[in-house]
Amino acid sequence: MRRIRVGRELPRYLLQALAVMGLLASARFAIAPPRPALARSPVSDSALPDRSAEGFATLFARAYLDWDSRDPEAHRLALAPFVGSWMEGEAGLQPPEDGEQQVQWAQVVQAHVLDSGERLYTVAAQTDTDGLLYLSVGVVHEADGALALDDYPAFVGAPTSTAPAAATAHLREVEEPALATVVTRALRNYLGRAESELDADLATGARVSLPDQTLALQSLDSLDWVAGGRSVLATLRARDERGGQYTLAYELAVRLSAGRWEISAIQRNPSS
Repeated sequence: MRRIRVGRELPRYLLQALAVMGLLASARFAIAPPRPALARSPVSDSALPDRSAEGFATLFARAYLDWDSRDPEAHRLALAPFVGSWMEGEAGLQPPEDGEQQVQWAQVVQAHVLDSGERLYTVAAQTDTDGLLYLSVGVVHEADGALALDDYPAFVGAPTSTAPAAATAHLREVEEPALATVVTRALRNYLGRAESELDADLATGARVSLPDQTLALQSLDSLDWVAGGRSVLATLRARDERGGQYTLAYELAVRLSAGRWEISAIQRNPSS
């Protein structure tokens, strides 16, 4: 009889238990409704800002552009932590024999992450003599984690946006005389702010932002191909209007069109 009674009552007990469980579940959803899991895209380290490298580039720009002809040793000492053994003293800068220049402020305004992990920064520096200057500074992490300059700096024009740049691993020396002639002429006009003359060597649609400081090209010391064969790296010497001398490095995107070499970009495309 007990088994018969339990068998008859069991469906009712199960129904009541299910009802209680439903009420508890409804109460939980009302109190703490579940939230859908958001898909998160992985972020690579190269896409993240490297504050230490930015600071390194900014400090270098300040030390590089801040000088006093009455105390040349101070300028050498300020640049000593940044200059590698392969680089000329004072990063290739010889300040004028007279005068001084002070940097009022400096900050990174553009960052390019290269395929190799190297970072190319454009640093805006307000000076008391030449006004606002833009200095391109390449920074790398060495094997021991220390920061170092990748190459000589370069004076560039104001940037308008950021974009990835190509790696600057050298392949071989440029042996085409026609290309060397075009690069030399383009850099002379670029540094001298001769925009109309520079246009003659630019590819159709190329955009170049001229530097704010006028420099005179003294010599082209080396011209090497960059990995991929679509750009060249030019190391040069230039002189400013006050007699200051600089060793600078520029990457130029080049292409051969109808048997003629053309320049697609100098150091970077300011709007791409």
